[in-house]
Amino acid sequence: MRTYIALAAAAAFLGAAPAAFAQAPPPANEVGVHLLATTVIPAKGGAKLTVSSPAFKSGADIPFENTQYRGNVFPGLTWSAGPAGTKSYAVIMQDTDILVRDAPILHWTMVNIPASNRSLAAGMSAPPAGAAYGPNIRGAAQAYMGPRTPAGPKHRYHFQVFALDTTLPADGLTYDAMTAAMKGHVLASGETIGLGQVDPTAPPPAPPAGGPPPAR
Repeated sequence: MRTYIALAAAAAFLGAAPAAFAQAPPPANEVGVHLLATTVIPAKGGAKLTVSSPAFKSGADIPFENTQYRGNVFPGLTWSAGPAGTKSYAVIMQDTDILVRDAPILHWTMVNIPASNRSLAAGMSAPPAGAAYGPNIRGAAQAYMGPRTPAGPKHRYHFQVFALDTTLPADGLTYDAMTAAMKGHVLASGETIGLGQVDPTAPPPAPPAGGPPPAR
């Protein structure tokens, strides 16, 4: 009888364990939304693109496999066609629920995606022909860097796509230079938002040895 009770108690504890790690939704106050790329680089006439990912629905949780906690695998991205005159697409991924150096965390960018290309494959390991990785918080020409959300409420990660009537200089591109080159050239834009959370099975991150703080 005692053995049965002990087993039942253990099962109840394990069943309740995931709930102990559940995180609250993102805060209502999105501290960096006014600095979001789609806000500061508006599309001409407010034209919209429809953006989606095969890995998650907009407003839903990003799978751990697409985060730094596990494989950091690119989740995939698809968007609707830009207006006539579109010469390239650019993608910007930002976390607007935290500010570092007075800016949202820049996770990933890609520039000069050909106008004929309206998707990036899940698991992508290199840019499509003609495209190039842009900057993120770690520097220029950086591959996909998924979330590593800290403890506390979940964070919003904005995957934004821009249809441009031009191409951008890619070599050594900084975020400020990238957005400056995009201004006045955005024909349409759109986004999908994924939520990041702590992986309860992950060890804590190693402390940074100089350089920027760990990207979230």
